[in-house]
Amino acid sequence: MEEQRLPSEGQLQLPLHVPAAPTYAASLASIQEAHLRIAPFIHLTPVMTSSSLDDLAGRCLYFKCEAFQKGGAFKFRGACNAVFSLSNESASRGVLTHSSGNHAAAVALAAKLRKVPAYVVIPKNTPKCKVDNVQRYGGNIKWCEPTIESREKEAQILQNQTGAVLIHPFNDCQIISGQGTIALEFLQQVPQLDAIVVPISGGGLISGITLAAKALKSTIQIFAAEPNGADDAAQSKAAGKLLTSPHSGTIADGLRAWLGTLTWPVVRDLVDEVITVDDNEIVEAMMMCYERLKVVVEPSGAVGLAAVLSEQFRSGARAVKCQHVGIVLSGGNIDLGNLFEKFKRAC
Repeated sequence: MEEQRLPSEGQLQLPLHVPAAPTYAASLASIQEAHLRIAPFIHLTPVMTSSSLDDLAGRCLYFKCEAFQKGGAFKFRGACNAVFSLSNESASRGVLTHSSGNHAAAVALAAKLRKVPAYVVIPKNTPKCKVDNVQRYGGNIKWCEPTIESREKEAQILQNQTGAVLIHPFNDCQIISGQGTIALEFLQQVPQLDAIVVPISGGGLISGITLAAKALKSTIQIFAAEPNGADDAAQSKAAGKLLTSPHSGTIADGLRAWLGTLTWPVVRDLVDEVITVDDNEIVEAMMMCYERLKVVVEPSGAVGLAAVLSEQFRSGARAVKCQHVGIVLSGGNIDLGNLFEKFKRAC
């Protein structure tokens, strides 16, 4: 047998540099761990279908009804995971957040379940039903102007005063992992999904869903749905860098934030396309949810259906092969006072 000789130091053939795989704020393992943690507290939300909406879309649609989640929106998943991940010492100081409504209520409810104080900074233009939810769950409210800058400034002041732990609405690893539990359930409920359409704002929801879904089914397509009046994700995706839109204007009050440093990399690298729709399309989609699914959704919750029915999606090359499309109906907290006043006047 010929003797094997090691190369001399000068002859060593060094391997080519292989870039490390990107590390994101959550993983399939952290999302599965989150699901185990929050399972005793959350609802396993149903998936609904509508043959008439299938006909309209020209494909099979599956609606993950997070409007039926505790607190009326998906936000309870992430908030519950974040609050119950805290050590007893940290939790005893209370928790703090800033939010346009749904995350605020979710944090207040999670804190109530853990029996710790919750402090929430809420914009003055937040819908009354969302404010009522926060108060119902015992949250301590501090008002701010309806801008991201004002929210963050007031939250910092409140944190300095209380020492509470800040739970960011989307730029937080535990929040992202909690929101990703939707994908675990969705793919178990509808294994044949070849696409999921997700509302996008700060990006916590779509980041968690994308990381879980692509880990479980590498061929699945993820589409972000975004209002034209708050299209920083579409602009960022097109530019290949994180952009912000300080002055957003859309009926979808829950989609007025912009992407964070933890969520942008997931959107940049793994989200397949951002579909933008105008407010009229969102309202039309809301009406369809009410009339055909019999599900109450807020504007932010209907943007996914609006995206699937849009010309951008219908004519897009990526969507052509997507015949089993999941849509996340992300929330159902909307003021219905005017509607019921109209009924009363008719009596």
